[in-house]
Amino acid sequence: MTITLRGATAVLLAGTGSDDDYVYRAFAGPLHGVGALVTTPPPQPARLVAGYLDALDNAARQGPIIVGGVSIGAAVTLAWALAHPSHVVGVLAALPAWTGAAPSAPAALSARHTAHQLRTVGLVATTAQMRASSPAWLADELTRSWLGQWPELPDAMEEAAGYIAPSVAELERLSAPMGVVGASDDPIHPLEVALEWASAAPRAALRTVSLDDFGPEPSVLGAACLAALEDAAGSAGTS
Repeated sequence: MTITLRGATAVLLAGTGSDDDYVYRAFAGPLHGVGALVTTPPPQPARLVAGYLDALDNAARQGPIIVGGVSIGAAVTLAWALAHPSHVVGVLAALPAWTGAAPSAPAALSARHTAHQLRTVGLVATTAQMRASSPAWLADELTRSWLGQWPELPDAMEEAAGYIAPSVAELERLSAPMGVVGASDDPIHPLEVALEWASAAPRAALRTVSLDDFGPEPSVLGAACLAALEDAAGSAGTS
């Protein structure tokens, strides 16, 4: 079975604390290269998941769509794809953070800690702490996106931390092809989760990257996702 990407609309969702600016830079170039249209709805931190679901529903009214995202964005789009199999061309899942309910997953713990710090010491002090312990590219990205989502940012982080991602049993029912990307050196998004998603879904493939690969150039992440999707669908027939 093959898929056609040319002319399809791709809806890409950002990770927790990140934004539409980043996810657009990660995915737009690779997807435009295969003729897809790209939309990246801005996160609504006061209603993060509901806002994402609304964006997916609205886009699908025009026909089947490509869905994807980073971290929590990947989990939400995967859940939507499972609920709307006839409306999905393919799934692009970058850096999945956990499977099922995982309150102790590194990404969930980090989100809750950051939300607590934001509520306790404020945006400026928390941003300074983040910058001191993060690679320069990540610090710059989050400084911008956190400011844009303030003061509702802690709400978004807490909502994301409590999100129940699709389980392995649900992944086994995914009918659309899925490209998964895991990072070999990202402790917040363990490679084991990406391996679990790619292994459980019937038509899925995995590509791996490192933080040094896509940190300075976000499109490396999107290109790896697209390559994995082509692997999953059968690259000879994907257009």
